[in-house]
Amino acid sequence: MASDAPILIFDGVCNICSFGVQTVLRADRRGIFRFAFGQGEKGSALKASYGLPPGDLESVTLIDNGRCYSKSDAVLEVMRRLPFPWPLLLVFKLVPKFLRDPLYSLVARNRYRWFGKRQSCFMPAPEHRARFIDDP
Repeated sequence: MASDAPILIFDGVCNICSFGVQTVLRADRRGIFRFAFGQGEKGSALKASYGLPPGDLESVTLIDNGRCYSKSDAVLEVMRRLPFPWPLLLVFKLVPKFLRDPLYSLVARNRYRWFGKRQSCFMPAPEHRARFIDDP
């Protein structure tokens, strides 16, 4: 795994976020993605280095090649890098960002109520642990 691999920063206690990460782990057979907890030291520092509030967990964040993607752009960038059939979801890029992001934000604001919350951060299976750059 390259040190310049894309890093996906997520809310480790959010059930839908953790499910998303587990889905990416299964689909990413080439192992290109690394992961960081939004609650973790490195995940927070990465967000801050891109001018994002480190404590803001309402958006998944993707850092890749010096670029920072958030909200629906982050999700779509992840889908673009996964194997078929995931790139088919790029059809949602046809929906303007000014419509996609408010929908993303609505789900993000209600994610704990609608999907639940863990007592502690999601812990990856031992075979995936090396792909996580920090602890929660």
